[in-house]
Amino acid sequence: MNSPDNHFPFATSRRRFLSHAANGFGSLALSYLLARDAKASEGAQERKLLNPLAPKQPHFAPKAKAVIFLYMVGGPSHIETFDPKPTLDKLHGQQMPSSFGEVKSQFVKAGTPLMGSAWKFKKYGQSGIEVSDLFPHLAACVDDIAFIRSCYTESFVHAPAMYQMMCGRVLPSHPSLGSWVTYGLGSVSENLPAYCVMTQPEGLPEGGSPMWGASFLPTVYQGTVLRSGATPILHLASQKEIGGDQQRRMLDFMRRMNEASMKEDDTELAARISSYELAFRMQQHAPEAVDMSRESKETKNLYGLDDPQTSEFGGRCLLARRLVERGVRFVQLFSGGGPVAVQWDAHDDMVTNHEKMCRWTDKPIAGLLKDLKGRGLLDSTLVVWATEFGRTPVSENGKGRDHNPTAFTMWMAGGGVKGGQAVGQTDEIGFKTVGERYHPRDFHATILHLLGLDQMKLTYLHNGRNERLTDFGGRVIEQIV
Repeated sequence: MNSPDNHFPFATSRRRFLSHAANGFGSLALSYLLARDAKASEGAQERKLLNPLAPKQPHFAPKAKAVIFLYMVGGPSHIETFDPKPTLDKLHGQQMPSSFGEVKSQFVKAGTPLMGSAWKFKKYGQSGIEVSDLFPHLAACVDDIAFIRSCYTESFVHAPAMYQMMCGRVLPSHPSLGSWVTYGLGSVSENLPAYCVMTQPEGLPEGGSPMWGASFLPTVYQGTVLRSGATPILHLASQKEIGGDQQRRMLDFMRRMNEASMKEDDTELAARISSYELAFRMQQHAPEAVDMSRESKETKNLYGLDDPQTSEFGGRCLLARRLVERGVRFVQLFSGGGPVAVQWDAHDDMVTNHEKMCRWTDKPIAGLLKDLKGRGLLDSTLVVWATEFGRTPVSENGKGRDHNPTAFTMWMAGGGVKGGQAVGQTDEIGFKTVGERYHPRDFHATILHLLGLDQMKLTYLHNGRNERLTDFGGRVIEQIV
């Protein structure tokens, strides 16, 4: 304590000095912790900027977390598959009554007679939905499926109709559905592409790469095409002469050099930086994801991998399940592509074409639905079966059918969809929709809704306009959600 004898009246004891100083140490510690947290926050923001595929919050609680989009290239006949027409069968060989209107198509000539279906329909499941003999395996899954029988598009030409179905417009100048989804939600997986595409080995659909392209969205949101066969992704093995640490240092150096010259709005360079990082991580994790030898014999047989006629498409369906299981957001899988003989485009011979295409796909698709359901993944995975248009009720050259954009069927399962129902209808011969009809905009709005995305809020400013997948808006198909 101070005393009257002290020369310095404000001097203090050593004990008091240390006691007062301790409070200062606490302040120093607090300032350090706050600075550290601020730095971590800046780092998280920086990582988000460098990774445009980082997970994003949906607009509202989603029903589905991932999408497997099964696209049937060429236009399967709704009349032969999921939309029975007994009246058409009775009118087989007769002229189409004028009360149904006029058929406008590419190849059908005036006066061509009606043609009934070569297959029978039966009721399946507790819902009693009718499915043709072409899909004996898928028929067992009808209680999980919502069939939409009154779909229509605005073009009877393959590519424009494909663009409308996958991009919302008839011109190849807008982002694909998968690109919009990954732009809106990002990716759960840091080690695999957010958006994967698997085409048929024989070739691409007429619409080509714009069907999975990003258009004016940043390039990072476009689909990544996987190869068919035993090696879906090439060059996964890292170079033996370059060790992992050295490769990591090389990528870090490249990233710093790219970032030093990158402008704030340089999305192309940002996408390239992100792709380098993803490629490095894929070398660690993708080999396991695409290694289907790890699957049991029972699972492989479920997808038809034990049958040469179903093994190719079945392998892609199984890979699709493995990808969404590991956090891939959107998987787009094509049945049909390349020569017309291996598409659903049955101009010449409906029986030969559809028996082949259904045989290739029926068991694998049913296996996918059953496998997802058995693993508890169907509730969070939206499975979509779609195409660009249907077929005419009149024949083409006596055995085939031409394109019909005025009526066709698509379906959805899982991911918040109420299965075991068929919504919408067509007339007695399957030529046109009757009553409530659904445009691709409605189809897209429903998919976005199930993913927790508001179609009107999912926008991207392009050329001074807030662009949307559904343009001026579609209607959510309330009956199936």
